[in-house]
Amino acid sequence: MTDRDPFAEGERAARQNIPAGANPYTDGSDEHALWSAGHEKIASAREARESEGR
Repeated sequence: MTDRDPFAEGERAARQNIPAGANPYTDGSDEHALWSAGHEKIASAREARESEGR
């Protein structure tokens, strides 16, 4: 059995342009929060670069 890292999975999803609403974890769970945080980290960095014209 492999250990899953919800934060890393969220980062990977954002890099693949998978929407935040596709979070596979149960809403309210720690895993859901970690996945969302990872997704937001990448998505917000991408949005900042785009708004700067990069």
